[in-house]
Amino acid sequence: MVEDSDRRSVVITGGAGGIGRALARRFLAARASVFLADCSEGALDSAAAELGHAVGVMRCDVSSESDCMRLVQLAEAHAGRPIDVLVTNAGVPFAGALREASAAEISRVITVNVVGTILSARAAIDSLSRGTDPCLLLMGSLQSITGRAGRSVYTASKHAVAGLARSLALELGPLGIRVNALAPTVLDTPFLHEAYARAGVSVEAGLRDAARALPLGRIPTVDDVAETAFFLASRAAAAITGQVVMIDGGASAGKF
Repeated sequence: MVEDSDRRSVVITGGAGGIGRALARRFLAARASVFLADCSEGALDSAAAELGHAVGVMRCDVSSESDCMRLVQLAEAHAGRPIDVLVTNAGVPFAGALREASAAEISRVITVNVVGTILSARAAIDSLSRGTDPCLLLMGSLQSITGRAGRSVYTASKHAVAGLARSLALELGPLGIRVNALAPTVLDTPFLHEAYARAGVSVEAGLRDAARALPLGRIPTVDDVAETAFFLASRAAAAITGQVVMIDGGASAGKF
């Protein structure tokens, strides 16, 4: 467990969304210093109002190298210490057949989900190397290990995240930095609602069908993701690195 006395410094990109806020709440409960980055200033203001004045925020485009470098500087200043945990949660959805996807749509998914993850991780390496039990958590997906028709662009981006987690675990292990990927299936968040809208599927029907398709019969929650992230960032997971940790209600276990 992360002890209250640690006051670890936690940075979350995509921090103003449903998963980001759940992550923030879990680490704040352990008395961590939390800094949120998001591309939406309005959402950041809402998150700060919900979570309290102790949370630091920055409007950040993770595909911008300068924004990622500034994020690290502001997070260190906010906590008064190096970064101990970085969660690269920023991402965008995409649903649709590849031949119907525009070049601009493809570029946006790859730029945010892949390049943004790489740049934010790279910017934090020096700080993490000076942190306490440093941990880098990359946000993957069920689509990090499986394929799905109509999700080829998004799947490609999330497969890249899985490969990045494994490679960085080898590269950063000598620095004492553990690297893992979180891989949830569908979650009832605005992110999923947007994906359903793009696919022309009603949210109610989509959520119902998704729950029925999972072995556990329920969709994982953002709090399920947050608890898994908290565990992986803790000393209890000190020997776990290079893994893609499924939070999928059993979806990846096999055909069902």
